[in-house]
Amino acid sequence: MSSTPEDPRRTPEDPRRTPGDRPPAPEGHARSSSNGPRGPRVVVIGAGIVGCSLADELTARGWTDVTVLEQGPLPAPGGSTSHAPGLVFRTSPSKTLTKFAQYTVEKFRSLDVDGVPCFDGVGGLELATTPERLAELHRRAGYAASWGVRGEVVSTARCKELWPLLDESVVLGGFHTPDDGLARALLAARAQTDRATARGARFLDRHTVTGIEQRDGRVTAVVTDRGVFPADHVVSAAGFWGPVIGRMAGVDVPLQPLAHQYAKTGPLAGLSGATAEATRPILRFQDRDLYFREHTDRIGIGSYAHRPLPVDPFAVPAYDEACARDMAMPSSYPLTAEDWAPSWEECRRLLPALRETEIETGFNGVFSFTPDGMPVLGETRRLRGFWLAEAVWVTHSAGVAKAVAEWMVDGRPSMDVHECDLTRFEAAQRSPSYVRERGSQQFVEVYDVLHPLQPMEQPRPLRISPFHARQEQLGAFFLEGTGWERPHWYEANAPLADALGDLPRRDAWSARYWSPAAAAEARATRERVALYDMTPLRRLEVAGPGALAFLDRMTSNNLRKKPGAVTYTLLLDETGGIRSDLTVARLAPDLFQVGANSPADLDRLLRHAPDGVHIRDITSGTCCVGVWGPLARALVQPLASDDFSHEGFGYFRAKRTYLGHVPVTAMRLSYVGELGWELYTTADLGLRLWDTLWEAGQHLGVVAAGRSAFDSLRLEKGYRAWGTDMTDEHTPFEAGLGFAVRMDKEDFVGKAALQRAAAPSRRLTPLLLDDPSAVVLGKEPVHVDGTPAGYVTSASYGYTVGRCVAYAWLPAALATGTTVHIEYFGEKVPATVADEPLYDPEMTRIRR
Repeated sequence: MSSTPEDPRRTPEDPRRTPGDRPPAPEGHARSSSNGPRGPRVVVIGAGIVGCSLADELTARGWTDVTVLEQGPLPAPGGSTSHAPGLVFRTSPSKTLTKFAQYTVEKFRSLDVDGVPCFDGVGGLELATTPERLAELHRRAGYAASWGVRGEVVSTARCKELWPLLDESVVLGGFHTPDDGLARALLAARAQTDRATARGARFLDRHTVTGIEQRDGRVTAVVTDRGVFPADHVVSAAGFWGPVIGRMAGVDVPLQPLAHQYAKTGPLAGLSGATAEATRPILRFQDRDLYFREHTDRIGIGSYAHRPLPVDPFAVPAYDEACARDMAMPSSYPLTAEDWAPSWEECRRLLPALRETEIETGFNGVFSFTPDGMPVLGETRRLRGFWLAEAVWVTHSAGVAKAVAEWMVDGRPSMDVHECDLTRFEAAQRSPSYVRERGSQQFVEVYDVLHPLQPMEQPRPLRISPFHARQEQLGAFFLEGTGWERPHWYEANAPLADALGDLPRRDAWSARYWSPAAAAEARATRERVALYDMTPLRRLEVAGPGALAFLDRMTSNNLRKKPGAVTYTLLLDETGGIRSDLTVARLAPDLFQVGANSPADLDRLLRHAPDGVHIRDITSGTCCVGVWGPLARALVQPLASDDFSHEGFGYFRAKRTYLGHVPVTAMRLSYVGELGWELYTTADLGLRLWDTLWEAGQHLGVVAAGRSAFDSLRLEKGYRAWGTDMTDEHTPFEAGLGFAVRMDKEDFVGKAALQRAAAPSRRLTPLLLDDPSAVVLGKEPVHVDGTPAGYVTSASYGYTVGRCVAYAWLPAALATGTTVHIEYFGEKVPATVADEPLYDPEMTRIRR
C-alpha cells in the first residue's frame, strides 16, 4: 500500500486547495452518496480493527472515497489491536453489546487471509468456583437466551471434559457458549483492508495526525505530518489515542486508557504435540479476574486482578519512540511482576499443570475504558462531520463499525445504540478526574458480580437536589444515576411497613437494594399523599416565535393547543422509531417547557432547531417535587391562591402560581396513577418549597417516597420508561403508545414510515407473575411453549395488585390469559399475559 507524500490532495508545500477539491457539504447533504460517484470524502483516523472494519462497512455501502490514516506501520500499527488476545465472549447484560459481538463473530467467520480463518469458533467456558458465581452464570445464561446466544450452564464434569487441565475439585459448574471463540484481530483487520482497498479505499501508514481543520462548525480536513487530507467526514477510531485526536478537534472524548496484564507460559506437557492454535474453549476464571486461551502448546493468561494502571494518552510514545525504549509497540508496557505474582498462584490452583512451567513472556497492554464501560459513538453536534468510534474492544469491533457506517450513510443505525451515544454523559461526568476514577473502577469491576441497581461508590455525592439535606434527615437510601443522588427509599418509613403485615419474602438477589419501606411508601401514595423528588428528570426550555411549529413538527402528538396545555408526545426518527418520550407544557404562546430523558434529546432538538428558536437545558437551575396521592389536593390547595379543583385545574394542564411564598410552575401530571401535580421552582427556592409542602402535609400523613415505590406504581399503571421499555428499535404502535401519535397531523418526523408500517408482530406486553412471592428484575428471557420468545424490560413488585408486574417484548398474537414462563436464575417462573393498565383502568383516581 502506498504511503508516499504525493497521496494527499494537498501538501505542506502547496497549502492552497486544488481546483478539484469540493467545499464542505451543507447540512444533511453529506449523508448522501450524491456528493460524487464515490460518495463523500471520509477520513478514518486509526487502522486498528475498528478503523479497518469501518472502511470495509462504508465501502460496502458505496462510500468508497475513504482514506484511513495510521501513525504506525501496517499491518500491525502498535495500538490495542496489535496485542489483543482475541477472546470473544458475546453474552453481556447489554443487548447492544451482545448484538455488536454477534455481528463481529458472524462477519469474522466469513473472512480469511491466505486460507487462515479470522475467527476460530472454539467456544467459551465461564467457570464458577463459588455459589454466588454459579448463580451469576445462571443469570448470564438468561441474558444469552434473551439476546439469542446459544449457551447452557453445565456441570463440573462437563467443564472438566471441555478443559481437561482443570482441577475439577475447585469448580462448581460453568456456562458454555459453543459459538464463541478467538478472533484473529490483525488478520481480520487485514482481510477487511483488502476488501475496502479493492473497492477504492486507501490505507496510509506512517501518517501522524497533527490537527483537524474546520470551518463554520463543520470539519473540512485532517492535517498530518505528511500532508493535509480534505474531508466531508472524519472518524476518530484512534483507540486509546482518542482523547488526543478529540482535543485537536475541540471535542471531549471521555475515555481512560488502562494497562492490563497478559502473559504466556512455556510449553506444557498436557498440550505437547498440538498443531492447532487452539482447540479448547476460551476460559474465564472470573472469581479471580483471570482468563485463559491456548497458544498451541502454551497457555495465554490475562488478568484484571491487579490494581488499576491508568495511562496518560498524551504521554503514550509514538511507534518509533516506543521501539527505541525497547517496547514491543506503543500499547505494550513491561509486565509489572509485583502485580502478576498473586494471579500466577491462582492460575496454578485452577490449572495444576502450570506448576510444571513458568511465564516466558508478558506485558501490560493498554486499552480503553469509559465511565460506564460502553463505547463512545456518534457525530458531534459542535463539529459537524466529526465522528467518534472509540473505546471499542475487538469483541464488538465489526458490530460497532456496521452501526457507525449505517449512521453515516443512512442517518441512523439499524439497532439501538443509545447506551453508546457520545452525548450520554453530563458535563459533570466529563471532567478528567471523573473519567479517570470511573474508568479505573470499570477495570476493577470487569468480572465482578454486579446487581442491576448497584451504583458506583465514588465520586459521590456529585449532583444533589435542593432537598438533599431533608432527605438525609429522613434516612434516604440513595442510588446514583447520571451523577444525581436519587432516594430509593426512606428509612423513616420503615416503621410504616410493619402495619402492612407480612410482605412476600424475597430471595437474596432481589432483596438487595430493596426495603419494606418501599412498600409502605407505595401504600401511602395510594391512600394518602407522598412527596417525590423529580429533580433529576431533564427539563428543557424552548422559546421563540417558531417554537410551536418546530416542536409540532419534531414530535408525534398535537401540540397546537392553548397556553396552559400539557401534552405527552414522542420524539421519533425518520423510520418511526421512538427516540424519546417527552412531556411538553405550553406556558405561553412562544414558550414551552419540555420534560425529556437524556442529553441526546437536547442534542437532537438543537441539531434541527431553526433560526429564532432558542433551546436551553434548565435542569440544574430548577427542581421538582411530585405531590401525588388522593390527598394531594388537600395538601396544595390551602397553600395556593389559585383554584386547584378539578374544574379549575384540569388533568394535563399547567399554570404558574404560588405555593406559600414560593413561585411554582404546577403541572397536573401523575406517573404513579394518582391525583397530583409536578411542582417546579428555581433551585434556590427548592428547600423552601419542600419545607412548605412537608409542613402542610403533616396532618394528612404525608411521607417522602423514593424511586423503588415510584417504579412499582408506574408499572401497575402501565407507564413506560424510555431506554428500558422502548428505544428507537420500536414503534409507538408496538410499544402501546399509539395514543400519543396523531396521524391526522399535517406532518411530523416519522409519519411517513408509520403510514407504511405493517401491523406489529411484537408488542410490549404486561405480565403478572402467578406466584405472589415471586419477583424478577428485568432482562430475563420469556419462554412461550418452552421456547425463548422475548425478554423482560421493566419489572417490580406491585404492592397494590399483590403480584410482581413485568413488561416484556413478546409476539403480538399472545392473548390475554396466556401462560408464559420467565427464566429467573435458571428456574422457569410462571406468569400470565394481562390486560393493561392493571390499576384503575377507568382513570378515575387521576381525574378526580
